[in-house]
Amino acid sequence: MFSVPIETTATVVAEVPDDPDLLAVPYSADLRTAHPVELHLPVPDLLAHYEAKGEAGEIVEVPVARGGGATPRVGRVLLYGVGDGSPRALRKAGAALSRRVKGRDRLTVVTPEGDVAAFAEAALLAAYTFKIGESGKKAVRTLAFAGADEEAVRRAQTVAQAVALARDLANTPSSVKNPAWLAERAAESGVPVRVWDEEQLQADGFGGILAVGRGSASPPRLIQLSYTPAEPTDRHIVLVGKGITFDSGGLSLKPTENMKTQKTDMAGGAVVIAVLGALARLGARVKVTGLVAAAENMPSGTAQRPSDVITHYGGRTVEVLNTDAEGRLVMADALAYADAVLDPDAVVDIATLTGAISVALGRNVGAVYASDDVLAKQLLEAGEVTDDRLWRMPLIDDYTPALESSIADLSNVEAGSRFGAGSITAALFLREFTGGRPWAHLDIAGVGRSTVDEGTLSKGATGFGVRVLLDWLTRA
Repeated sequence: MFSVPIETTATVVAEVPDDPDLLAVPYSADLRTAHPVELHLPVPDLLAHYEAKGEAGEIVEVPVARGGGATPRVGRVLLYGVGDGSPRALRKAGAALSRRVKGRDRLTVVTPEGDVAAFAEAALLAAYTFKIGESGKKAVRTLAFAGADEEAVRRAQTVAQAVALARDLANTPSSVKNPAWLAERAAESGVPVRVWDEEQLQADGFGGILAVGRGSASPPRLIQLSYTPAEPTDRHIVLVGKGITFDSGGLSLKPTENMKTQKTDMAGGAVVIAVLGALARLGARVKVTGLVAAAENMPSGTAQRPSDVITHYGGRTVEVLNTDAEGRLVMADALAYADAVLDPDAVVDIATLTGAISVALGRNVGAVYASDDVLAKQLLEAGEVTDDRLWRMPLIDDYTPALESSIADLSNVEAGSRFGAGSITAALFLREFTGGRPWAHLDIAGVGRSTVDEGTLSKGATGFGVRVLLDWLTRA
């Protein structure tokens, strides 16, 4: 690993210390603060001078003299707007504060009224950095939240650390990261882990994972993580993550520009590893099993070919018409195994699966497909609560002929262009391997990677899905 998940630490202090060098105080739309602060002008007059409006993320920085004697030091007070005080507004405010103070040792924050966990979580996520080497501006080292609910801040840090771990795993270059490396990282998650190597995958019939990994010098793996709480409910949930540690497209080679970001094609698997590692710290009472289907998709003399037929776990055959539609092939094995062996009450998979979903929903909203209305509703609600926003997409049964093959049970992509709807047909393909159980598919190809440093996001992997799944599982 090249970075530590969330280098910034969070602490809670009972009250604002005397003369902190860097103090952040919230103010509302009426330009008043809930915490008294002495400045060279009354706060409302000062804010009016700067034409402040109290909008979330708005910051007015004021220098103040700290300490006595002949040479007082100069401190800073950051007056920050909280907008309407909604969780989304507080996230924006928390992220703006962290970005403003990068490079500083410590920021003492008078916490706003409302959802302190959302505020603290955003402040921590905005402090995330991933850098190989020593250059670059470091995040603020410590965020001290004054008067905050300690449990809320502790939960925020646990969630932020899980998101940061998912980002770290996905941001790691594929010169380091391969399926075996990913299995080693899973073994550090703190829960029991089982790993199938290539010989065990062959013996147990995981034909999809093996076929995708055939072209690489780094053999594939199936990784199983198991979380069982001390006092579990009677529910068992399985999470399945796509773990393609690099995707060249295989013999159906990607264009150069599309290939440059493909180290993050295991973002779904990273989410599963991060979520399983955080469940105990959040006190989740539902039993959860995570499956990460890991392979590297490369072109070589041993790579699978378009027109090959592979046999998946459980015996279903698939004609491979495009080797760049490989994520569904590895995940089909994991889904079939979950259905046949693990007997879950519900299955949720998460994957950077299709470029088509970016066309449909852009880069700020993830897709959820679901065979069960209750499960879909729960995930959508968790997305609204956590700001990992989801939009339900339709499973259009009229499109299932797109999966027909003349020589196998299924094809992995549509042979022509009669139906299109690449994200929908990919979801329909995965549904074939779920055994009719309550199932949801999260396509995060659009939201799994950010092109900007903005808000809680940094350029690169986003960790999208960690927050929504943790919220859902801790409420389940």
